[in-house]
Amino acid sequence: MGETIKIKLEIANRLYPLTINQEQEESLRDSALKINQMIKKFENNYEVRDKQDVLAMCSLHFASIANKNIKEVNNSSSEDDEKILELIDLIDVHLKTY
Repeated sequence: MGETIKIKLEIANRLYPLTINQEQEESLRDSALKINQMIKKFENNYEVRDKQDVLAMCSLHFASIANKNIKEVNNSSSEDDEKILELIDLIDVHLKTY
């Protein structure tokens, strides 16, 4: 595992000090940026001023994306398994003819 570093991320105008693996820094900074952009979008589009409400809306948005991605991975995995089984059956049929 990599070296740990200390960083501060600002989310919704609050600083969060974190100790993380160095490899995580780019991903966490990118995630914080996306959260802050989403906060601005919700504040502008829905005139929500309470940061807790906006953060709850962001959480719901990102959780729904994660759930959708998990379902897609599970579905594609099942489809891949079916294709593999079909290929195995084809191989078995061809092996029996030899």
